[in-house]
Amino acid sequence: MESQVIEIAYALDTFYFLVSGALVMWMAAGFTMLEAGLVRSKSTVEILTKNIALYSIACIMYMLIGYNIMYGDGFNSLIPSFMPILSSVDNSVEEVLLSGGEIYYSNLSDFFFQVVFVATAMSIVSGAVAERMKLWAFLIFAVVLTGFIYPFQGFWSWGGGFLDELGYLDYAGSGIVHMTGAVAALAGVLLLGARKGKYGPKGQINALPGANMPLATLGIFILWLGWFGFNGGSELKISDVESANAVARVFTNTNLSAAGGVVAALITSRLLFGKTDLTMGLNGALAGLVAITAEPLMPHPLLATTIGFIGGVLVVFSIVLLDKIRIDDPAGAISAHGTAGIWGVFAVLLSNPDASFVAQLVGILSIFTFVFTLSILFWLILKYTMGIRVSEEDEMRGVDIAECGLEAYPEFTAGRK
Repeated sequence: MESQVIEIAYALDTFYFLVSGALVMWMAAGFTMLEAGLVRSKSTVEILTKNIALYSIACIMYMLIGYNIMYGDGFNSLIPSFMPILSSVDNSVEEVLLSGGEIYYSNLSDFFFQVVFVATAMSIVSGAVAERMKLWAFLIFAVVLTGFIYPFQGFWSWGGGFLDELGYLDYAGSGIVHMTGAVAALAGVLLLGARKGKYGPKGQINALPGANMPLATLGIFILWLGWFGFNGGSELKISDVESANAVARVFTNTNLSAAGGVVAALITSRLLFGKTDLTMGLNGALAGLVAITAEPLMPHPLLATTIGFIGGVLVVFSIVLLDKIRIDDPAGAISAHGTAGIWGVFAVLLSNPDASFVAQLVGILSIFTFVFTLSILFWLILKYTMGIRVSEEDEMRGVDIAECGLEAYPEFTAGRK
């Protein structure tokens, strides 16, 4: 009877892990729709191409090297090992039974769940560099980020490295996943420069509105749904009462934090601009989701809502500040994932008694410094070899035609000169 209970629990937890991973994979569609809605129509096809390509590249690179970098034994707590190729050997019935329930999910379900996280980090870069980056420069950088940069810093925390030893806490990756993607994006944007016409010679900021707000809003709802797998799946199991209750709390707090972010961003935009800006509300949802990701289990639901609310305020001010210093981010990705990610890491201190300010600060500084340094190095290599920015003519014509040879809405643009 005991062996049957262990086997059923193993099957249930593995299934939960896989379904959670599938929800996170669906976030790729959310990022795609959000970015496609927030760029101009002449840049839509390239966004779609980038997102399906980066997801595929992430899966292959994480299988070839990334997973073993992140979860290998490591040379020490700072430097991971570099064993290539994911092992396809999974747990046998005997191993599961002999563990007495300590082995409670399939190895390959763990890989599947982790690989969709690395794809999420790369998706963040896509929106920030939209409308002016060469497609193949972006895809080559995707190889580097997903195969090396992301798993290397991930080893420090989730792989048992020095940040884990220090006590850095980041439940589902406000810093490890979201800030990493935002920092890599920031490095690229700084070298890439702003879109033509975004900023005027006398300091004016010109709006370049996205082509499809319904699509962008749909993208946020897809991301919101997928985040239940992102955070809920990070509990890792559901087959006992304590774990089931924990998952329910994580779902509840994730949902409330997103809601708090939306309301806060809409109020803030109304107070700042005199208008209720939908795009700020959308990024407010993202900010709330990112902020609660570092610790969605411990807070009371009211505190979770407050964490999201603060994230929603911060994201609006961050977007405005980046525009003022001429850092052009069409999707607001650097603010929603970077600024809110940093806030989320520190917000752990509000509810988790095991968290320390020093450990959280060292975690943020370590991840930021490593990711920014490596990212800007690889962006520079790409810039001075193949180039990272399309020509001014191609940018004005649109990267869809220049890079992909297609238009997203040909019936509406066929007569355009």
